[in-house]
Amino acid sequence: MTASESMILNSERSLHSGKVAAQIKEIRDAGVEVAVVVGGGNFFRGRTGGNIDKPTADYMGMLATVMNGLAVQDALLAAGCPAKLMTAIEIRDMAEGYARRKALDYLEEGKVVVFGGGTGSPFFTTDTTAALRAAEIGADVLLLAKNIDAVYSADPKQDPDAERYTELSYMDIIDKDLKVMDLTAATLCKDTQTKIYVFALKEEGNLMKVINGENVGTLIQ
Repeated sequence: MTASESMILNSERSLHSGKVAAQIKEIRDAGVEVAVVVGGGNFFRGRTGGNIDKPTADYMGMLATVMNGLAVQDALLAAGCPAKLMTAIEIRDMAEGYARRKALDYLEEGKVVVFGGGTGSPFFTTDTTAALRAAEIGADVLLLAKNIDAVYSADPKQDPDAERYTELSYMDIIDKDLKVMDLTAATLCKDTQTKIYVFALKEEGNLMKVINGENVGTLIQ
C-alpha cells in the first residue's frame, strides 16, 4: 500500500486497547485513510440460551457492535486520533447514522471512521459488513485481523503439517472452504475486486508492516 490508499480494518480481536489504537493512529498519520468495522464480541449476543429467534438475536448483536464501536472511538480519541462512529441503525444521541458520502468526507478530512450496527439488517455477518463498506468507500484493501498470523490449510494448532499460504485467489477461499470469511463476504470481495489481507494484529507493529508491504500474512486477490 501507499500513503494515498485507503483500507478497511475488520478484527475478531478487541480493538479497545491503547496499543491497537496507537497502531491505527500510526498508519493514519502516515496518510492512509482508515475505516474500522467492529464486531459484537465481548457482549451477550442473544442465542446463547432461551428461545430468541434469529432476527432478534442478530439485532442484539448489532447493538453490541455499537457498544464496541463507542469503545473503539473513545480509544482512538484518547490516542489523539480523530475518529467518528457511524452506525447502520440510527442512535442519534450516541452516533451518526451511516451515509456513504458523509463517510467519504470524514475519511478525506483525516478521520478514522468506525462502522457499527452491522449492515442494519439481520442474517449478515460482520465479515459481510466489512466487505460491503469496503466496496462502498472504494477501499484498496480489506484487512482481516485474526488470532493467527495467516491463512492455513488447516488449524495449525491441531495440525502441525498445515500449509501456510502467502497468497490465494478469491476462488481458493470458496473451493478450499478455508473459513477465512463467510461466503457472502468472499463473493462480494470477488465481485468488487477488493483485495483481502489476513494477518495477526496481536503482534505490535504488524499493521504498519502490512501497509509497507511486508509479508506478515496472506494476500487474497
